Amino acid sequence: MSRAGEPRPKIIGIDEVSVRKGQQYRIVVSDLVRRRPIWFDGPDRSQASLERFYQWLGPNRCSKVELAVMDMWEPFAAATVKHVPKVAILYDKFHVVQHLNDALDEVRRSEYARLSSDRERRFIKGQRYTLLSRRAHLSYRGRCALKLLLQANKRLQVAYLLKESFDQLWSYRSAGGARVFFWNWQQALRWQRLAPYEKFAEMVLRHWDGIAAYCQQEHKVSLGFVEGLNNKVRVIQRRAYGLRDEEYLRLKVLTMTLPRI
Repeated sequence: MSRAGEPRPKIIGIDEVSVRKGQQYRIVVSDLVRRRPIWFDGPDRSQASLERFYQWLGPNRCSKVELAVMDMWEPFAAATVKHVPKVAILYDKFHVVQHLNDALDEVRRSEYARLSSDRERRFIKGQRYTLLSRRAHLSYRGRCALKLLLQANKRLQVAYLLKESFDQLWSYRSAGGARVFFWNWQQALRWQRLAPYEKFAEMVLRHWDGIAAYCQQEHKVSLGFVEGLNNKVRVIQRRAYGLRDEEYLRLKVLTMTLPRI
């Protein structure tokens, strides 16, 4: 690890990685400027576990951290604010969108359960991927299936259009503009009886400052690195059939982005 040098991150990304079945997690922290992982440990994804990272980093280097990117898991934010009080927190938009996709999938399941005949259900059955994908990413057959589905089910049509329009939130350059957009998006929910979307909107409001932080130009960081790193860890685990030796897994994660000698 001496080749990597001493970590002095200004922008960090925080995520959890599943290491075993049964919700066994470890936390991975990355330097998003240098684009490399700098800490991989646990024993879980609690506030106390993340505090171990800040204790390892030390007060002097903690004071240099300007921005922390994370999902909306409260213990991560609590540990970060405790050790770096002046840090700006940015909630990773991929995780925010995943919560919205989960809400759409919940609407899909409730609609399938509500409908009684196979004739009505046939448009929904087997179309989970089609409904959760962006239309631009679908094949011609997928777009045709999506069109039939949305024509056949009014509630899913509204839910899908709301999901697609939410992406506009990330284009604003001011928190004020983003807030007006989100207020209008909320208004479109009225009378739609989309309980999962209402819960999602409440969650966004609770975490608004960390979501609106994306509008600031200095916070336009590459958010895909954290998610990509998580995928690379899963690849390492699959290749090594789970890597029972956790110390070996930790070393593999921390060195995966270093140049070859």
